[in-house]
Amino acid sequence: MYYFIVALQVYCIYHLIKNRNQYYWLFLILFIPAIGSAIYLFTQVYNKRDVEKIQEGVTAVLTPTKKIKDLEKVLEFSNTYLNRINLAEAYFEMKDFDYAIKHYEVALEDKDQNNFFVIKDLISAYYHTKNYERAVFYGDQIKEDSEFKGKNAQFLYGLALNELGRAVEAEEQLRQVNQRYSNYNERLALAKFLQNKGKEEDAIEILNDLKTESEHFTKPNKIKYKSTMNEVESLLAKA
Repeated sequence: MYYFIVALQVYCIYHLIKNRNQYYWLFLILFIPAIGSAIYLFTQVYNKRDVEKIQEGVTAVLTPTKKIKDLEKVLEFSNTYLNRINLAEAYFEMKDFDYAIKHYEVALEDKDQNNFFVIKDLISAYYHTKNYERAVFYGDQIKEDSEFKGKNAQFLYGLALNELGRAVEAEEQLRQVNQRYSNYNERLALAKFLQNKGKEEDAIEILNDLKTESEHFTKPNKIKYKSTMNEVESLLAKA
């Protein structure tokens, strides 16, 4: 019951901030958890169409922790490669990169497995923990793989190279994510990278491509990449 109330509080606060509701609700939710959250739900959120959304919001808070605990028990019962990978991926999804790294590294000890996807996630995990040397170490191992080309892992590998002062190699990797109708956030970052390197024309070309492509976005993509495209417009206006 305690965890349900906490999850309910988290959802209500998230809804309050997202919808810019009056902040006096925050005190009610925090200091009278069960009653305050219930009042907020029924006065600010609840209607028949919102029932499923409320359930999804609460479940999203509760599920990750439970999933981790369940996977830890499974691994304890049966210490297999697959069970360890499943646990590592769950930590990775929660952005608990230190624990994800710990289990991925153990999994790599099994040399009979195809560890491409493990290494790919390790590049990301090490980059996000600012261990750029290790991110580059693993990037070097799979940089020739066709599955690596143009993907987020290659993008992070390029950024890690740049952090280590290897700008020429970084640019070579980063440019490969410049693929039309995909990698919108990465391509925006590439454009800014090129601007910082004094390659304004190349950067403007990428920004114009992004602007043109955004005109054909589906409604979900317009919402998903709204902030990205706003920044594209801003950079083009300053060019």
